[in-house]
Amino acid sequence: MSAPGKLVLIIGPSGVGKSVILKRLRESHPDLHFPRSATTRQPRKGEGTDLYRFVSDEEFDRLIEEGKVLEWAVVHGTERYGTLVDEIVPWIVKGKIVVREVDVQGFNSIRKHKLFRDNDAAHTLQSIFILPEKREQLIAHIKRRAPMNDEELRRRIASMESELDHAGDCDVRIVNKEGKLPETIAAVEKAIFD
Repeated sequence: MSAPGKLVLIIGPSGVGKSVILKRLRESHPDLHFPRSATTRQPRKGEGTDLYRFVSDEEFDRLIEEGKVLEWAVVHGTERYGTLVDEIVPWIVKGKIVVREVDVQGFNSIRKHKLFRDNDAAHTLQSIFILPEKREQLIAHIKRRAPMNDEELRRRIASMESELDHAGDCDVRIVNKEGKLPETIAAVEKAIFD
């Protein structure tokens, strides 16, 4: 009999290291399932369909109306991104662990969804929040990522602070210490597989 499946959400502020953690998990654990996002944006040059399901605005609307989207958001003004039920639930039913990075808004939508809320929910949901060792380190990461004016920096810091306020809502909190990525990944793996 296969192990029961579950959905694991990886949450944390921008610059905390979620992408690197997910990349390592993909490389080390081919048994995990990493669902594609639906998006209304156009594919970039050389981009395949391994990470995204590219859909029209009309198709995105239809997916929402039919209850096939767990959560969605408008990103960068006009493009929509969403988490699709059929990229997650069939894998959980097969006994797979599905790992998905989401923002705080996405986490709140998914944990309130009928498939995952309450103790008698149809499927198991686990949430892992990645914390910075120090807020100053995160601010330094944000500044290094791209040049920005003071207003944009203030907005990003406010967003970071708001996201950090939700760490207590998650099942597991893991601090990504500077220079200790292997230990962080080991802690994430322990949380997922224990």
